[in-house]
Amino acid sequence: MSYPSIHRREFIRKTGLGIAAGIGLSTSRTLNANAMTPAPQKLPKWKGFNFLDFFNPNPANARPATPEEFFKWMGDWGFDFVRVPMAYPSYLDIDYSQDITPEQVYRIDEAKVAKVDALVESAHKYGLHVSLNLHRAPGYCINAGFHEPYNLWTDQEALDAFCFHWETWAKRYQGVSSERISFDLVNEPSMREDMNDQHGERKPLQPEVYHRVAKAACDAIRGVKPDALIVADGNNGGHEAVPALADLGIAQSCRGYVPFNISHHKAPWVYKDPSALPTPQWPDGPGANRAFLEEFYQPWFDLQDMGVGVHCGECGCYNQTPHDVFLAWFGDVLSVLSERGIGFALWEMRGDFGILNSGRDDVDYEDWHGYQLDRKLLTLLQKA
Repeated sequence: MSYPSIHRREFIRKTGLGIAAGIGLSTSRTLNANAMTPAPQKLPKWKGFNFLDFFNPNPANARPATPEEFFKWMGDWGFDFVRVPMAYPSYLDIDYSQDITPEQVYRIDEAKVAKVDALVESAHKYGLHVSLNLHRAPGYCINAGFHEPYNLWTDQEALDAFCFHWETWAKRYQGVSSERISFDLVNEPSMREDMNDQHGERKPLQPEVYHRVAKAACDAIRGVKPDALIVADGNNGGHEAVPALADLGIAQSCRGYVPFNISHHKAPWVYKDPSALPTPQWPDGPGANRAFLEEFYQPWFDLQDMGVGVHCGECGCYNQTPHDVFLAWFGDVLSVLSERGIGFALWEMRGDFGILNSGRDDVDYEDWHGYQLDRKLLTLLQKA
């Protein structure tokens, strides 16, 4: 999940790049003028949820493990996709009261990794595709709250560790079909705060920097799992399509959080004084309607036209937006994406953004095996 300040023209850019189209989940090779390069990977219209079991860098502060019944319900409801945003320290053998060192980044804890395996196995039991994502990678995370010993975008030592982690996951799932598992390289890349200008605004990575890091990770993964399905999040917090990555033969992941004043209304980690915010509306004039969304996502549709697979890896709305406004806006977001065959993963199944126990005070919840179910939101997701 990203928390940038969204500006309409900052993200709506059209770029052109001609490449050969790929078929299905194939990683077959296509000849270009310079070398043999992977063909882009198209994606199914996956629909599902993010699960935050390994989201916190410190396992002591982690959420309770996702019950297996959640995956059963997903299958029964017609969903087929599980995204797992992980903080790499969550599966290390380290002292969490101390800042991590470069040497400790390599200390994989087998018992902690086995918990990831357990989640993957539970999801697979019900026919769900699992996408493993490094929400916090060595040297980068869009969120604060953990000291990194180096910078993924500038330091070779960090890139080496990044590749080590992805090679480790590729080896672990070497024999698992790409129809069942994929690797989402790094959550919502952008320049780190310590790389930004004096105004402190988050800025996109230079495309060549992102390409260098993504290519190194792809090479590490494909070195042990040539058939791996690999996904790259959009630039600038996940919002900008990245044509420069097309030659890597990987899919890309967009976000469903725009406009931000709707998706993150009164979110305390975004706004210093949430109480002063006006209540959002949808639609709300020329800059806040379905036509705006179509224009915003056009660069992602352009990627599809090049043959690149696109999926919306995160989307949804914090629980302080009025429910009717949320559903009206989100219905348009899902409709715009669905018309292009783009699937989605809601940011969490249970919690402030979810369909279970979201804590909204303007929802007529349905009791669902002891959980509070937002049936209207569930129905909207099922129809998308």
